[in-house]
Amino acid sequence: SSAEVYDPALDEWTPLPSMSTLRYKCVGVTWQGKIYVVGGFAERGDSDLNMLTFSPQRSSAEVFDTRAGRWDLVAGMWQLDVPPNQIVAVDGKLFSSGDCLKPWKGHIEMYNGMLNMWDEVDGSCFQISTSSGTNDEHWPPMERLYLTMAPIGTQLYFLAGYRMAGESSRTLSTVYIFDTSATVDAWRSLAPMEEEGEKELCSHCCVVQLY
Repeated sequence: SSAEVYDPALDEWTPLPSMSTLRYKCVGVTWQGKIYVVGGFAERGDSDLNMLTFSPQRSSAEVFDTRAGRWDLVAGMWQLDVPPNQIVAVDGKLFSSGDCLKPWKGHIEMYNGMLNMWDEVDGSCFQISTSSGTNDEHWPPMERLYLTMAPIGTQLYFLAGYRMAGESSRTLSTVYIFDTSATVDAWRSLAPMEEEGEKELCSHCCVVQLY
């Protein structure tokens, strides 16, 4: 698999050395000064050039050392057969909320580098359902269109979008916030925002600091 790094000062992309394994649906995150590519499906050794066959790689994670300029395998960093949906770094820790088939598993997980495993974060259990969960009589049951996560400071922001079942004329967006530094009552939410027209999120959120 190939990877590139963007230099904003030069406004250009520079190719990095190729990873050891061809990957599909992997997740990238910068952590502790290195670039991690976690999960995904990897090309099997018996694949031919005409038909690529992908198989789950439970130990598939590679890290790029910017100083050494090489990729190294991190065995067992992602234990699930299903690739992760998002992994973000907050205050020197890695957090995940789900996989590509189920973006919200009902709780948040944090990576334990000492044990090389993901642990459920205390107090992170929360219901972000596939419906809106609102009691407003003007909003009948709705289906969730998307759910994405972005870190700001010590907080994780989850943006969820809903629409009424069978109707695309109105969309409801809701933001849920989890404070990773809190010991109690870590969850809160912002007021839902109604928008006209169908809206879908085709990618993950990112954080941009404006000066």
